[in-house]
Amino acid sequence: MHSEIGQAVVCVVDDDEAMRDSIACLLDSVDLPSRQFSDANSFLEFCSPQLHGCILLDIRMPGMSGMDLLEHLKINGINLPVIIITGHGDVPLAVRALKLGAFDFVQKPFNANDLLDRVRAALLQVEQDSHKNRARNELRSHFEALTDREREIMELVVSGDSSKMIGMRLGISSRTVDIHRANIMRKLNIRTVAELVQSRLALRDD
Repeated sequence: MHSEIGQAVVCVVDDDEAMRDSIACLLDSVDLPSRQFSDANSFLEFCSPQLHGCILLDIRMPGMSGMDLLEHLKINGINLPVIIITGHGDVPLAVRALKLGAFDFVQKPFNANDLLDRVRAALLQVEQDSHKNRARNELRSHFEALTDREREIMELVVSGDSSKMIGMRLGISSRTVDIHRANIMRKLNIRTVAELVQSRLALRDD
């Protein structure tokens, strides 16, 4: 996990050059790669769907504010964890940011270890989400390998029907149903009906 987190990048978006440099030095001291941006637009030019990491975002900046950038990311489906950096008077804005999907917020002046803990928590979430997506994609590819008849039987198995009931419904023998079911389990690399149900539910929205 530590090597995976080390591959992520922490994007620091803040118009205060001294603050950017300070945060960059802090991240560098614990081997967390970072990129610095003086405004939201320069970050958006750098940002891509392949970007892996999190964002430390100042809430008040000239031009596009931190709140505006957060809304832009949300609208465009960019799901990187965002940690909002706020001043003392910005807590209501920070709460609003959390409602918009920000991961967390930290107040200036912040404790270095506290900030690092929040960054690590954000990067850990990125890795967990990435793992879930990889597992989901693998599971989807397994389901796509099923034949139409296997998918039909799978849905009836998931609904709780017995081999006998499925056979009567489809006009085939229960033995044939059992053969199909064994093929389904093999292709999906699962061993129990409970696993089959859980796997199907995981892809229910697909």
